[in-house]
Amino acid sequence: MRLLAILFALFLSNVQAEEVGFRYNGTALRAELEKSDNWPAGPVVLITHGTLAHNRMEIISTLQNLFAENGVSSLAINLSLGLNKRPSSMYDCATPHTHKHTDAIKEIGAWVEWLKYEEVKDIILLGHSRGGNQTAWYAAEQADSSVSGVILLAPQIWSAEYAAKDYEKRYGKPLQPILDKALSLVKAGKGKEMLEHVDFIYCKDTTVSAEAFVSYYQSDQRLDTPYLLSRIKLPMLLFVGTEDKVVKGLKKKLDQLPQRPENLETVIIEGADHFFRDLYAEDVVDKALEFISNKAQSEH
Repeated sequence: MRLLAILFALFLSNVQAEEVGFRYNGTALRAELEKSDNWPAGPVVLITHGTLAHNRMEIISTLQNLFAENGVSSLAINLSLGLNKRPSSMYDCATPHTHKHTDAIKEIGAWVEWLKYEEVKDIILLGHSRGGNQTAWYAAEQADSSVSGVILLAPQIWSAEYAAKDYEKRYGKPLQPILDKALSLVKAGKGKEMLEHVDFIYCKDTTVSAEAFVSYYQSDQRLDTPYLLSRIKLPMLLFVGTEDKVVKGLKKKLDQLPQRPENLETVIIEGADHFFRDLYAEDVVDKALEFISNKAQSEH
């Protein structure tokens, strides 16, 4: 019944779903655009997915449907991860990895420019998991004036110590020797050299460029989303699921911030896991709509 209600509401709100794309630095980028009656005036929610994932995964599709049901347009981008016109599916671990964590930050900026070209005046950034960190990083360092707010859904946290422990637990070998080798290659100007039979992110025994490995594992505070929050000047809404087993310790890190940003609102959703399934997604969108509405009122 819930699905039928959503489909009926989508029909009534004259939603137009379409795949859009353009070429960026020689790579064809793709995204799913849901146009509601407010297009292109906005706000339009620009959604970025998580690690090695895609723009049609359940959480992203659900968010787009719920925003559309409430008359809000959205653009769910499919990060290229170094591939031309990458399909909407999980990254195949057999495919060599040349993508860097920071590539996504540039692609978010490129999609912001695309929306501006389409005459969108008001953009809300939304990122999930690693995409939350990449969204926050963009907002902290490159945010365009057309971006008016940031929504972070279980955004990535990071520490060098945890990264090393997690790698060894997952793969039964230390991270540092591989990272040192990759760092040496990058320093020698050989960052594009491929490392074979390397364990990388979620992929066992894969092939990865030295610069890609460094990008995901080097010591950089900006990989830790809480570190970035004080550097974002836009209104922010951040969601934490109490049953999140992927981004563990997010609430603790937020509580330990030396100074909590006044422009940050944190929402704790009891019972929600990392993917905010079912009714939890409705809770997320309800709060996001309230955030967007309050932001708009404060601007007038």
